[in-house]
Amino acid sequence: MAKKFYITSAIPYVTGLPHLGHTLEYVISDVINRYYRLHGKDVMFTCGSDENGQKIIEAGEKENLSPQKVGDKYTKAFQNHLKHLNVYFDVWRRGSDKKLHWPGVIELWNRSIKNGDIYKKKYKGLYCVGCEQFYKKSELKDGKCSEHLKTPEEVEEENYFFKLSKYQKKLEELIESGKLKVLPEVRKNETLGFIKQGLEDFSVSRPAKRLKNWGIPVPGDETQVMYVWFDALTIYMTSIGWGYDKKLWDKYWPADVHVIGKGIYRFHTVYWPAMLLSAELPLPKTVLVHGYITSGGQKMAKSLGNVINSKELLKKYGVDAVRYYLLKEIPTQSDGDFTKERFKEIYNADLANTLGNLVSRVTTLCEVDGLKGIKDYKSAQKNFKQSIDQGGYVKHMEKFEFNLALEELWRELRGLDKIIAKDKPWEKSAKEREGFLKMYIKKLLSIANELQVFLPETADKILKALQEKKIKKIKPLFPRLE
Repeated sequence: MAKKFYITSAIPYVTGLPHLGHTLEYVISDVINRYYRLHGKDVMFTCGSDENGQKIIEAGEKENLSPQKVGDKYTKAFQNHLKHLNVYFDVWRRGSDKKLHWPGVIELWNRSIKNGDIYKKKYKGLYCVGCEQFYKKSELKDGKCSEHLKTPEEVEEENYFFKLSKYQKKLEELIESGKLKVLPEVRKNETLGFIKQGLEDFSVSRPAKRLKNWGIPVPGDETQVMYVWFDALTIYMTSIGWGYDKKLWDKYWPADVHVIGKGIYRFHTVYWPAMLLSAELPLPKTVLVHGYITSGGQKMAKSLGNVINSKELLKKYGVDAVRYYLLKEIPTQSDGDFTKERFKEIYNADLANTLGNLVSRVTTLCEVDGLKGIKDYKSAQKNFKQSIDQGGYVKHMEKFEFNLALEELWRELRGLDKIIAKDKPWEKSAKEREGFLKMYIKKLLSIANELQVFLPETADKILKALQEKKIKKIKPLFPRLE
């Protein structure tokens, strides 16, 4: 029986259209999903939509829509975007799902209550609606939230609180020991620094009146609804049966990796594991924190006019070109830059020239000779695996260093190009040439097999072309950009 591997992508607020940051995260998580599937794991791949909280209400008021209609509208937009990216989740769990999500959240709440970790008190603080989070003055930069660059509003109300402080030492031990792995190291150190400053209990409910009764009611107190993060994080569990299918839950939990952006890592590395400890549930194994995409060295912002439209990119250049750039040029665990000039440069050099020309060259030679496609290339795959493993391909993949893993695949492509130039098969007799071409085909098939992880559409075209009854010259995979 195949060993399970459970991967999640962060749960987005569905208050607007997906942007390039979402695209980056979905591509990263999809590569992990495809890699472990390709190599024999029983993978579960989930996500969902965060549809409760104040931001949803405010978005609805701006568009004259109910919170449910906002959730419906933008969940559909996200799911359409995923299709364009060739990203397919096994489960997409919505926060508004009363049948398959709410019971699990209520169960988590009740477990924390049972362990004495939730209590009610009055509170006054600075609240950022964008983050759905209270801040201390010391955490603000020039009086503003560093994530949204907005001044939080002062809120005074009576809420339920979670005893985060109770789990300070335990969290510190888990993260320092690596039992809860936080990647990259800089985020691990930031998390530990935050914990060591002293954890304070945090609010896990909001007055139902302020949120217009939108959200999951607190059990036994309908004057309060659950805090949006207590609700949304539980999607990772309700996606796989928590609260309604114990067999499914037992099979896949805990998560092997949560893929998230750096703007929300504290929720995943401090609050979420504390909630699970309170409920006496296993913790996720790894939290992978990716960085942001800058544009021309600056953070993307509408006010700066440097926001890159994902939809336009995909339509103009194709999904695999966009996937390739994001995976190669944006290091998975740090920030990376996007400019149209650099995109064209990478597209022409790596995709049009190295990959596209090589495949065109081989298929043209095969068509001229009327060569048959090859179905069985296991021996070549074995040699190819040994070759890329020498360059650290598997280690790069397991450490989520996708830019370095791609370098290994392109080293193989460039190596094959050099072999063909040296062999000069066009100068050989037809009989001699057949042996050379079969070797090139098997090598290309092996590379394309692994490329399914990164460039699924392109890999599929190569695999089909080289396994046909008669190989024909392939249409340009990536027409050169001028």
